[in-house]
Amino acid sequence: MGSRKYTWKTAILEICMLVSSLVIVIPLLVVLFGSFKTSSEAARYNFRPPDVWLFDNYRQVIEKAHLWLAMKNSTLITVSVVAVTSLVCALGAFIIGRRKDRLSRFLGTFFSLGLIVPMCVVPTILLLNLLHINNTKIGLILVLIASNIAWGMFLLTNFIDTIPRELDEAAFIDGCGPLKLFWHVILPLLKPVLMTNIVIVGMGTWNDLQTPLYLLNSGKNITMPLTVYNFKGQYFSEWNLIFADMVLVAIPMVIVYIVCQKYIVAGIMAGAVKG
Repeated sequence: MGSRKYTWKTAILEICMLVSSLVIVIPLLVVLFGSFKTSSEAARYNFRPPDVWLFDNYRQVIEKAHLWLAMKNSTLITVSVVAVTSLVCALGAFIIGRRKDRLSRFLGTFFSLGLIVPMCVVPTILLLNLLHINNTKIGLILVLIASNIAWGMFLLTNFIDTIPRELDEAAFIDGCGPLKLFWHVILPLLKPVLMTNIVIVGMGTWNDLQTPLYLLNSGKNITMPLTVYNFKGQYFSEWNLIFADMVLVAIPMVIVYIVCQKYIVAGIMAGAVKG
């Protein structure tokens, strides 16, 4: 097999890819190495390894930021949002994707608008106050579910449209009702794209800083991203502990992504093959 000709276009492409990778890798090294440095060393924001590796920074973060409480809250919120969103979107997408009447088309358009319409903070807080669930985990969970349903409906509806209707007809001939058709025929086919949705919604919910910052004012409801404020003040910031906190916040989602990466690829490939 002959070797591929190396041209100046290939060289430029490789240089661009190298620069792009450095844009991502350098900040990661700054955070990772900074989490083991002293406060003064970390404040220099360089990606040099520390002179002395301070593993005690992580112990301080876990103790001072009440990280176990934050992890419990974030896990509860993330699991609840992912579970409800996945179930509601799968059922809703099945109905919208299979029924082609005017109401279904309206609902499809309505949910699509949720992809571009931002959350209005003040009306949301007023509504939560009216329902007496402001500054509670249940209120935050409901808001995050509403924020993620549009994406889930868009993804799953488009995938269900690619599933042949002949499967439905065969299932009805065999005596399946609508619910049995969904649980035993459609849902197994949704597994790849549903896993993709679970990972994306889960990572977005876990890493969400803005929504909990607006809706949670109690220390007992603190989430993982909010723990960074334990080490950042108006006049002084412990950057080594901030970096260590950021690493600890990111580790669970990195593990989830690595474990579920094959499902994401499978979901993309399934959509490409069926489309």
